[in-house]
Amino acid sequence: MKIQLSSVDIVNTRTDCLIIGINEKAEQSATVRKIEKATNRLVEGILDSGDFNGRPGSAIVIPKPQGINAKRLLLVGIGDKPDADDFAAAASAAARELCKTRSISAVSTLPEVSVSGLDNKSKARIVVQAIHNARYRFIQLKTMKGKARKDAQCSLARVSLQSGNIRNEPLLKEGIREGNAIGNGVALAKRLSDLPGNLCTPSFLAGEAKKLVRTHGLKVQVLDEAKMKALKMGALLSVSRGSREPAKLITMEYQGGKRGQAPVVLIGKGLTFDAGGISLKPAGAMDEMKYDMCGGASVFGALTAAAELKLKLNVVGIVPSSENLPDGAANKPGDVVTSMSGKTIEILNTDAEGRLILCDAITYAERYSPSAVIDIATLTGACVVALGNPATGLFSTDDQLANELLECGENARDRAWRMPVWKEYQKQLNTPFADMANIGGRTAGAVTAACFLARFTESMKWAHLDIAGTAWQSGANKGATGRPVSLLTRFLINRASD
Repeated sequence: MKIQLSSVDIVNTRTDCLIIGINEKAEQSATVRKIEKATNRLVEGILDSGDFNGRPGSAIVIPKPQGINAKRLLLVGIGDKPDADDFAAAASAAARELCKTRSISAVSTLPEVSVSGLDNKSKARIVVQAIHNARYRFIQLKTMKGKARKDAQCSLARVSLQSGNIRNEPLLKEGIREGNAIGNGVALAKRLSDLPGNLCTPSFLAGEAKKLVRTHGLKVQVLDEAKMKALKMGALLSVSRGSREPAKLITMEYQGGKRGQAPVVLIGKGLTFDAGGISLKPAGAMDEMKYDMCGGASVFGALTAAAELKLKLNVVGIVPSSENLPDGAANKPGDVVTSMSGKTIEILNTDAEGRLILCDAITYAERYSPSAVIDIATLTGACVVALGNPATGLFSTDDQLANELLECGENARDRAWRMPVWKEYQKQLNTPFADMANIGGRTAGAVTAACFLARFTESMKWAHLDIAGTAWQSGANKGATGRPVSLLTRFLINRASD
C-alpha cells in the first residue's frame, strides 16, 4: 500500500473515497464548507436527518455524492473540541469504514483537523497507523478462492493525505514515514501472534528471525538447547522439557548507532503455546494461549520498525522461545531448578513459566552491556484483573526509564500504567527450599511476578511490560492487537534522537 502527501482540489479530485472530518457542534472547517457549496449543503442535510451526529468515532459513507468527483464521501465525527483521544477514534473509524468499501484509492483531509495536544506529525502518524490496522486481515489459513478471498481483503492500495499548507509538509511527511514503519511492525507482530501453535513453533520463530537478515539487515543468532545447556540456562530449559518442540533463544541485532554504543535490549516472552504444564490450565479459551508469545512478536515488530526508520541507535532483541506442555519429563510443582545466574528457583506452579524463560534471557542480556533492558511478556492474569484491556502494566526499578516509557505510551496512544516493585512484596517469594519461589501467592500476582524478574536485574536499568491484558482481544473478533509495538518504537525513536 502506498500512502503519500498531496495537495489536491478536493471538489474536483478523482478518487474512490474522500474523507472529511465533521465537527459535532462547532463551525465546520474550510474544507467542509467547500464540500457544502459544491454539494448543495449535503452535509448539513445528513446532520439534520439524525443519521450521523459528528461525535468522535461516528462515521457514514455517502455513495455517488452529487457535485464532487469522488465516488464516495466518508464523513467522520471529530467531536466539538477534539483532543488526541477524539482524533484517534476518528482516524480508526474512518479507516474501518474505508476498508468496508471496495475503494482502491482515497484522499483523507483528517490531518487538517485542529487537535489539542497533537502536532501535524502526530496526526499523520495516527491516521497512517489506523489505515494499516484496518487493512490487516488474517485469512492465509482459509480456503477461500476467487471473489470470496478478494471480498475478505481490504482492496485499498493508495491513500493521499491532504497537506492543507506547504508549511505543514515536512512534519506530515515524517509522520507518514513513522506511521508506515510502525504499522508494518504492528502487522508483523499480529501475523506471528495469530498463527496457531502447531505452525508457529520455536523453530518457526527462529526461521522468521533469520529472514530478517535479508529483508531488514538485522544480525541474527539462534541458540539451540545444547548451547543453552552449555550456558547453564536451567530455568529456560526446564520449561521446554515437557514439549517435543526444542526451545530456541533468538537474538536479533539492529546496528544503527555508533560502534560500541550501548544498545537498548528488548526481551520478549516467546511461549508459542502454554497449556500450563503439570499445573494444567482450564480447557475454556485455552486456544488463546497461542498468544503467549505476543511479547516476542512485539520485539520482532519493534526491531523491524527501527530498521525501516534507519534509527541511529543500537538495539538488541532477545526472544526466549518454548512451549509449556504436560509430559512425564515436564517440571513438577516442588522441583528446584538453577538459573543461568546461579540462583535457584522452586517451582510451585508450572503455569508460572514465563518468568523462568525470561530470567535466563535477562542474565544473557548482560553480555551486551545495555543502556536499558525492557522485557515484554503476557505474564499474569493478575495484571488483566488490575488494569483490564486499556493499559499495559509497567514495572521498573528506575524512575527515569519508567517515566520515559509512560510518556512514550501517551504519545503513541499505546498507554501503560506504572505498578509498584517495592521490597515489601519480595518476601512473598521466600521459600525454605531455594533462593526464591516462582510464585508469590494469591495476592498481588502481577507485582510479585515483576519482583521475581527484578532479582535478576540488579546491575541494569530495567523495566517490565506486562501485556497480558493488551496483547490480544477475545470474543467473536478475537485476535492479536500488536501492542506494545507502537510504545516500543516511540521509545526507540526518542532514544535515537537524544
